[in-house]
Amino acid sequence: MWQQVFSITRHAIKMNISDKFLQYVLPTYGRIPIVPTKASGTKLWDENGKEYLDFCTGIAVCSIGHCHPRLVKAIQNQAETLMHCSNLYLIPNQAELARMIVEDYVKIPGKIFFSNSGAEANDGLIKLARKFGHHNPAANGKPRTEIITLDMSFHGRTLGAMSATGQASIQAGFSPILQGFHYAILNDIESVIEKISDHTCAILLEPIQGEGGVHAANPEFLIQLRDLSQKHDLLLMFDEVQAGFGRLGDDMAWRAIVDGIEPDAISWAKGIGGGFPIGCFWVNDRAINRENFALSSVLGNKSHGSTYGGNPLACAAALAVLTEIKESNLAENAIRQEKRIRKIITSWSLPHISEVRGQGLLLGIGLNSAAFQLMEGKTPALELMLRLGDAGLLTVAAGPVTLRLLPPLNVTDEEVDKALVIIHQVLKKL
Repeated sequence: MWQQVFSITRHAIKMNISDKFLQYVLPTYGRIPIVPTKASGTKLWDENGKEYLDFCTGIAVCSIGHCHPRLVKAIQNQAETLMHCSNLYLIPNQAELARMIVEDYVKIPGKIFFSNSGAEANDGLIKLARKFGHHNPAANGKPRTEIITLDMSFHGRTLGAMSATGQASIQAGFSPILQGFHYAILNDIESVIEKISDHTCAILLEPIQGEGGVHAANPEFLIQLRDLSQKHDLLLMFDEVQAGFGRLGDDMAWRAIVDGIEPDAISWAKGIGGGFPIGCFWVNDRAINRENFALSSVLGNKSHGSTYGGNPLACAAALAVLTEIKESNLAENAIRQEKRIRKIITSWSLPHISEVRGQGLLLGIGLNSAAFQLMEGKTPALELMLRLGDAGLLTVAAGPVTLRLLPPLNVTDEEVDKALVIIHQVLKKL
C-alpha cells in the first residue's frame, strides 16, 4: 500500500503544472500558459523569472497593486489574532467595515451584508428584490417577482446571477434557468418601459458593463431609470462588482456617471479586498410603505446568510484597502490616468483601434476586426491579449473586439507610459 502511495506522489511531483491542470482541474477556463510565482505593485513574475507589467490585476481585483505593504501587514496581524468566527457573534472588523462603506463611500444611510464574491452579492440583490416584491405585491395581491436586467450584462456564474446575466452563451446548457428575468437594452429607456409589467419588482444593471465590452450607461439613462423606479415602485439596484470603490474616478461607480440619484441597493466584490476574497451588498434604509418599514429590514433574521462572509480576516483586508484608496486619493489618480491614456492612444491614429470606451481605470480599447489577420478560432481581442502577454504586458479581453485595461488605482505615469509603448509596438507589428 505504501509503495503505491509513494509511486503516485512521485508521479505528481514529476508532472509539470500544465499536466496537473489537465489531469486534476476542471477545464472551466481557457487558461493562458503563464505560471505566476510572485508579484509586487504592478509587476508579476512567472516561474521562469520573466517580468510582466500587470494591467489585468486579477480582473480589477488588486486595486492597490500586488502585495501592498498596508494590506500584507493587515492580513498578517489579523491572521495571528483571529481569522474566523461565526456570524452568530459580533465581529468588530465587520462592524467597522460596514460603517466605513456606508459613511465614507456610499454616503447614504443603509446597511451591509457581507459575502465571499460578486456572484454571491448579486444573488443577495436578487433575493432582496424578490422579498421586496412579496412585501409590496401587485394590485391583485400576487407577489411581484420579475427583475429587468440588460443585454450583454454580466452578474456572475451562480444559477441566480447567471440567470440575471443578459448573455445567452453564458446560460447555454443550464436550462431551466431561474425564471422572472427580462433583458432590456443599455441606454434605451423605451426597451426598459416595454419590459415593465404589474409583476416587475426591480431593475438591476452595471453602471459600466465590464465583461460585456466596456459599455457605460449614460447619465440620462440612469436618471430615467430612477424616475421609472419611483413611478412603478421598483428597486433600482447597481452591480458595481468590477467598477466600484474608486475605479471609475469616484467612490461609487454610479456617482462617477451621474450625481443626484439614489439607488436602493449596490453590490461589490473584486477590488474591495485587494486580492483577498470578499464581497458585499448595501441596502438603503428608506421606508417602503406607509408604516415606515425600511427596505434594509426586508432581509431579516434567517432570510440570508454566509458562513465565511464578513469573517475577521477578510474584513481586516478590506479595511486596509479602502483606507489606502481614501488616504492616497486613488480615485483622483484614476481620472488623471484615464485622460493620459485616452490622449496618447488617440494620437496614434492606428487602423486597429476604433475607440477608447469606459471611465477611470476601467477602459476598453475597441478593435477593428478588418485590421487583424487572424487564425481560425481567434478574435482580435484574444490575439492582441496573447501578443501583449508575450511582450510583457498582461491585459484581458472583454468580448471579441475589446481589450480591457485594468491597472491598479495607484498606477504611476511611468508604468502607464511603459504599457502604452508596448501596446503601440505590438499593434504596429500586426
